[in-house]
Amino acid sequence: MGFKCGIVGLPNVGKSTLFNALTNSSKAQAANFPFCTIEPNVGIVPVPDIRLKNLANISNSKKIINTTISFVDIAGLVKGASKGEGLGNKFLSHIREVDAIIHLIRCFDSDDIQNVNPNVDPIRDLEIIETEMLLADMESVQKRLEKNNKKNLEDEQLKILESASDCINNDKDISVLKSQFEKKQLNQSGLLSLKPKIYVCNVDEESIKKGNEYTKKIINKFGYDNVLIISADVENQINNFDQGEKKSYMEMIGLKEIGLSMLIQKGYEILELDTYFTSGPEETRAWTIEKNCKAPKAAGEIHSDFEKGFIRAETISYSDFILNKGWANAKLNGKMRLEGKDYIVQDGDVLNFRFNT
Repeated sequence: MGFKCGIVGLPNVGKSTLFNALTNSSKAQAANFPFCTIEPNVGIVPVPDIRLKNLANISNSKKIINTTISFVDIAGLVKGASKGEGLGNKFLSHIREVDAIIHLIRCFDSDDIQNVNPNVDPIRDLEIIETEMLLADMESVQKRLEKNNKKNLEDEQLKILESASDCINNDKDISVLKSQFEKKQLNQSGLLSLKPKIYVCNVDEESIKKGNEYTKKIINKFGYDNVLIISADVENQINNFDQGEKKSYMEMIGLKEIGLSMLIQKGYEILELDTYFTSGPEETRAWTIEKNCKAPKAAGEIHSDFEKGFIRAETISYSDFILNKGWANAKLNGKMRLEGKDYIVQDGDVLNFRFNT
């Protein structure tokens, strides 16, 4: 399935710089899966996973196919975007199409890069973006709850929209809806304010290791585990180095992981995603699924016929596949299991599906 992340923020906070860094770094990491531009502002990149190479070596696979992540560079939102300021409606519609939102927040001083506001204030900047998304939600909810449109809503969607309207109009935290309704139903509502969010502080090189006064404000508000500190400019520089230079430079500035890896890990966490594998002589491939996904639905990621005609799944954990050096020995040593329709696929499972067409 892959997933799509939209990079949002005020103008000149570094969105395009980060977008270019993320897409170029993935190209450098996986030459067999070149960066692909679908539109000027959309990039599809492979999700790095060392397990793929290990599985492929054992299976002598001809091809390795990563699962993917899409990044969308959404042009800068401004105050009044929900009313169309700065082509805001168009940009807000782009946000509706993504699975998760990367809030890129300016946390650096610079005389060279113009700031749309008189000073650097990450909390204020973030509140402008979130307010515009909330106002866009309010307009959307009001339209759908109008008498003529209301009759076309399913009961659950009607309840969600009425609850959202109550939250927005009475200044309540709209995120409480996440504990009141199913995730699938909330996703169908299309409410921007309910989309999973990753808060990214864009800093200068000196602040990568320990952050700065601006990043502390964001961390105090959202918690250390919910905030990533990245320098988009440094990430772009790293892309121009070879592997040896990259390692030395990262050690010198105290950078443990590149931004792409951090964002993917956080994306999988907030979207509650897992990865399973198929592996054989033709190809070793990674597949992205939601956590607690049952075997037939996981099979459907490959082809709808696999889900419809599902019989059972031959299943080996990643560690057992590696230890037993492939399918044959794993089966011989009792490490391959036959799982049925109720089996919940685990992260790292290596699967082979049996099905009727």
